[in-house]
Amino acid sequence: MVYFTPRSLDEALQHLSAGAATVLAGGTDVYPALGGRDLPDPVVDISALAELRGITETDRGFRIGGLTTWSGIQKTALPPAFDGLKAAAAQVGGLQIQNAGTIAGNLCNASPAADGVPPLLTLDAVVELTSARGQRRLALSEFLNDVRRTARKPDELLTAVHIPAPSPDSKSAFVKLGARRYLVISIAMVAALVRCDKDGRIAEARIAAGACSPVARRLTALEADLVGQDPAAPEISNDHLAPLAPIDDPRGTAGYRLQAAAELCRRAIGKAGGTDG
Repeated sequence: MVYFTPRSLDEALQHLSAGAATVLAGGTDVYPALGGRDLPDPVVDISALAELRGITETDRGFRIGGLTTWSGIQKTALPPAFDGLKAAAAQVGGLQIQNAGTIAGNLCNASPAADGVPPLLTLDAVVELTSARGQRRLALSEFLNDVRRTARKPDELLTAVHIPAPSPDSKSAFVKLGARRYLVISIAMVAALVRCDKDGRIAEARIAAGACSPVARRLTALEADLVGQDPAAPEISNDHLAPLAPIDDPRGTAGYRLQAAAELCRRAIGKAGGTDG
């Protein structure tokens, strides 16, 4: 097996520029997908690149290194707008998965049920893609193209996720429906980021649903109609859920997923808005 373990980002990018390769970080998505088969050659193991780990505050917001783990996200002191992301991080597999799995791997895997995606969408996340040719940035909504498909080119690494500075009085929440609390693929999930006015009414809302369409989606019509509403009693119609395209599978029917998404929206909005949900 041809197996590279670069010690710097530049070295990793040089390996990727030589041709298509399997990028390995935490391995929590790569290995299960193999189904017992060998890793295809060549492999570029980027797990030693410390420069891609950690969360830093910038003059424009926050930078999450691509190799930052879900445990790392949970342990970092962040504003209340990140509470939804932290809640999602706590439900990515079990503790061992959270210790090894990375935010870049979760996004590049592009599963419709990736727990990290809905809260990142509500944070207006932007991904940073780096190659030997240079660097570019894409909104997360543009990076995720379809089931297991992204805009990443074979010679690129997802080196960071950038979050614009959220309003200091915004709060967020993440709720998930599955057959059990941990180690389960979601039937449906919703993240909400809410900012309320002095009267406790919604002044701004961002809502994203996952596991109900090929990629997680923001519900922009619902976001607009929530302004002025009581977060404890949001009005949600079928029209608000129109961007979703759930399927029937062993975990639930399309109809059940839509009903679940509506209820999860209510709960997430209530929690983010400071009520019991």
